[in-house]
Amino acid sequence: MTWKRWLLTGIVTEVVAVVAGPFAYIHFVEGKAPAPLALSASQPSEAATGSALDGTWNVATGSVVGYRVNEVLFGQNATAVGRTSSITGSIDVSGTTVRSGTVTVDMATVTSDRAQRDNQFNGRIMQTSTYPTATFAFDGPVDVGSVPAEGANASYTVNGKLTLHGVTRTVTVALTGRRTASQIQVTGEIPVTFADYGIGNPSFGPVSTSDRGVLEFSLSFTHA
Repeated sequence: MTWKRWLLTGIVTEVVAVVAGPFAYIHFVEGKAPAPLALSASQPSEAATGSALDGTWNVATGSVVGYRVNEVLFGQNATAVGRTSSITGSIDVSGTTVRSGTVTVDMATVTSDRAQRDNQFNGRIMQTSTYPTATFAFDGPVDVGSVPAEGANASYTVNGKLTLHGVTRTVTVALTGRRTASQIQVTGEIPVTFADYGIGNPSFGPVSTSDRGVLEFSLSFTHA
């Protein structure tokens, strides 16, 4: 019976290693995923009003765009998050109307907490050498109704075109916006089904990835 006991012990040990290994890695080594992007804390001060808001507002330092995707490693759930601050773009404001807007992201600069994941992202998944940027452009003017009080959050819906992995699709985006003394800030997310943009299944090795994810953003604009 001794050999059977050793065999059983070996099997149990292997099962524990397969389950406990990924659990320990995800929960103790990799750590908790960053929280979803949100507006930064508002600092009350005298805000611009009326025609002072008119004109072009450019993407400012502190803006962040990234992805959030669910992963499974040997039955253990995790969240993959990659982000970049390499963003350009602008919006054009006239009165209470945002007449146009375009934001472009350098996809090759998106990084997560794992080099292996980033290599897969830049290579076979997003092919950033072929499709180096992602762009969102307004479909048309957006009337915000009235200029919100400084520091007050307001919700808006924007229709636009998202170009990702060389494919352009029309999307509707729910935004949360705020104005401060020197900036216009917006945050939100765009659900992305990978197949819609010709993106292959992101799963690799022992990691199984959802067939969809979220493109999240927190953008600040300063007057040109």
